[in-house]
Amino acid sequence: MSEVEDKEKPVALMRLALEQAVEALERMEVPIGCVIVKDGEVIASGSNKTNASGNATRHAEMEAIDKLLFQWQQAGLTQKQVADNFCSCELFVTCEPCIMCAAALSILGIRKVFYGCGNDRFGGCGSVLPIHSVGCGPCGESLLPDYKIQSIQCVGGILADEAVALLRGFYEHGNPNAPKPHRPLRTNDATIESL
Repeated sequence: MSEVEDKEKPVALMRLALEQAVEALERMEVPIGCVIVKDGEVIASGSNKTNASGNATRHAEMEAIDKLLFQWQQAGLTQKQVADNFCSCELFVTCEPCIMCAAALSILGIRKVFYGCGNDRFGGCGSVLPIHSVGCGPCGESLLPDYKIQSIQCVGGILADEAVALLRGFYEHGNPNAPKPHRPLRTNDATIESL
């Protein structure tokens, strides 16, 4: 692979994650999307479904991971085969994984994460906590007896402006599905108080 192809591939894959984020936005979800890649091919994708599911843990990464787990379970893969598969995967996500998602990625053994914009409120790849470098520690050890701290190589800033623009567009109008009370929603130029 040439150096140019090597630099263009992450951008092309992040564009696919951005497509997932747009799908989330169209469903009035926080616009974050991701794709999981193995051997250069997308094998799963996901977008936020926290509002639709009523479950705050249904982040884009968790949606994609669950799709893979289901596929691999249907294919009859053993736990060891699933673990080996995750270790050879990369994840592309439009916003830095939160602490919860970064911990899950560490436990699963995903070695490389590419993300768009940083996550200054909940980021688990260094913005708030360095889960990417210290792993999940005791929680991983208690869940999995053979757990070893898995560091994740993180590369941020890929198409960050596009990711931020989607998030800004969503939050400028307010999240209509946010728990009440929340800040006033904006429609057009008028501001209305939420009920």
